[in-house]
Amino acid sequence: MLSLAESIKAWGKALGFQQVGICDVDLQQHESHLQAWLENGYAGEMNYMLEHGMKRARPAELLSGTLRVISVRMDYLPPDAKFAHTLKNKQQAYISRYALGRDYHKLLRNRLKKLGEKIKTECAELNFRPFVDSAPVLEHAIAEKAGIGWTGKHSLTINKAAGSWFFLGELFVDIPLPVDKAVSENCGSCTACLTICPTQAIVEPYVVDARRCISYLTIEQKGAIPEQYRALIGNRVYGCDDCQLICPWNRYANITDETDFHPRQKLMSQELIQLFAWDEATFLKNTEGSAIRRIGFERWQRNLAVGLGNAPYSEQIVSSLQAALLHSTEMVKEHIEWALQQQQEKAQQDVKVDNRLTQRLVRSIEKGLVRDA
Repeated sequence: MLSLAESIKAWGKALGFQQVGICDVDLQQHESHLQAWLENGYAGEMNYMLEHGMKRARPAELLSGTLRVISVRMDYLPPDAKFAHTLKNKQQAYISRYALGRDYHKLLRNRLKKLGEKIKTECAELNFRPFVDSAPVLEHAIAEKAGIGWTGKHSLTINKAAGSWFFLGELFVDIPLPVDKAVSENCGSCTACLTICPTQAIVEPYVVDARRCISYLTIEQKGAIPEQYRALIGNRVYGCDDCQLICPWNRYANITDETDFHPRQKLMSQELIQLFAWDEATFLKNTEGSAIRRIGFERWQRNLAVGLGNAPYSEQIVSSLQAALLHSTEMVKEHIEWALQQQQEKAQQDVKVDNRLTQRLVRSIEKGLVRDA
C-alpha cells in the first residue's frame, strides 16, 4: 500500500495536479463547527447545506465503504492577472480569477476519474468516486488532513509554497492507503482577510457568513441582492477575490500551466456597459464552458446593474440603464432603478463640486489672485 500511495501521487502529478495527499475519513472534529455554522443561518439560501447535514463530515455515508480520501490541488492563477487594475477601474467589470477561464469542475473531475481508473488497474477490487464541488464534501477539512494546506481565517485552504489560488478535488476510495500528515495552521496573528472584506462577511476567524459574502451574493443568491450590500459590491459582478488578494501567503502562488484556466478576452477587463449590452444569446455564447453560465442571464444582468450604479456618473450609463428597463425582468428592474438613483446622486454631487470650484475661482479673480481671462 505504501508503494501504491507513492505511485498514486506520481500519477496525479502526471495528470496535472500540483499536489496529491491522502487522509482517513474521520472528520468528527469538524462536526460541531459545521453544526454551529448551519444553526446560525450562515448558509443563506444554500438549502442543500442543511439537507445533507452531517453527511458532509462523514465520507463513508456519502459513498459506502470509503476508507480513504485522495485530495488533489490544481493551481489556477493565470498570467497577467491584472487584479488591482480591474478593481480600481470602476467602469470595468471585476470577475473572480477562477471564473475567467474554462469551468474547472469538469476538467478536475475528468482527471480524477482517470486517476481512479489508473489505481484500479493495480488493485484486485476498487470502488472509487470523484468529487469536485458536486456533493456534500468538506473539501477544505479533507485538504488540511491530507497535507495539502491549512484552512485560513477566510475559510479557504492555504499552502505555504503555493498560496491559495488553486482548486481542490477529492477521490473517495475503499482501500486502506497510508495517510499523510495534517498541516498546521500558519495564519498566526494576521487578520488581513477579515479587515479587507468589503461586507465584513468573515464574522470571526475561520467563520464566513455567506449571506454577507460578495461571492455568495453575486453567484448563489437567486433573488434580489439586499440593498445594504449593493454599494459595497462595487464593480465585482461575479465573485470576489479580496481576501485572497490581501493574503501574504499568495506572494508564493504559482502561475498555472493549464491554458484552459487562462482568461478569455471577452470576459477580462471589460467595460461594465459593454457587458450590460449583451442579450441572452450573446451571454450564452460568450460564457460557453465557463462557470459564469451557471448563474444565468437574469442574475448576470442584476449584477451588472449594481456595478453600473456604483460606477462614476455617465450619461451613457444612464441611457443604457433606462433602455434596459423596457425589457428586463422585475428583479433586474429593481436593481436598474437602484442604479439610476445612484447615478442621479452622483450627478448631483458632481454639480455641487463644480459649483464650489466655480465659486472658488470667482473669489480668486475678485481678490486679484487669478487673472480674468
